[in-house]
Order: sequence, then C-alpha cells, then structure tokens
Amino acid sequence: MGIVSGLLLLPLAPVRGTAWIADHLLQEARRQARDPRAVQARLAALNRALDEGAIDEAAFEREEERLLTLLERPSRPPGRTTTMDPAQRRHV
Repeated sequence: MGIVSGLLLLPLAPVRGTAWIADHLLQEARRQARDPRAVQARLAALNRALDEGAIDEAAFEREEERLLTLLERPSRPPGRTTTMDPAQRRHV
C-alpha cells in the first residue's frame, strides 16, 4: 500500500477494525456454540426445564432436535467455510 492510498483509506480504519473484531467475535461464538460440552449442558438444562414444567413437550422436542443436530454435525476447521474445486480456484 502506497503513502497516498494509505492516507486516502485512513478514515476507513475504524470501520475496518470494527468489522475485523465483529468477525472474530462471530467465529468464537460459533465455535463455543458447537462445543460438545456446552451443547450437553444445554441439553441437561432443557431436560430440567421440561421436568419443572417451564416448557411444553413440543418446544422440548424442537430444541432437543436442534441441539442433537449440533452434536452430530462435524465441525469445520476455523477459517474454512467452503471447499472449491480446482476450476474455481483459478478464477479467485
């Protein structure tokens, strides 16, 4: 980056920094949401809520299905969102 372009883009630095922080916070939140220990703790809390009558059977089944899907789905390594075939890589 040259001096001129650096000076022209300087007003955007706070926006770029904020976007970078937001992206990292989102990645960490997704990682923690898929942590098997956290999902198992939420399943236990869900069972307690059903036992205490705080939620009905239908709500319990919907949330239980969602949490079990999180446990069964293999997590992707950080930074990898999709895989591209070699033909697509040439155009990136």
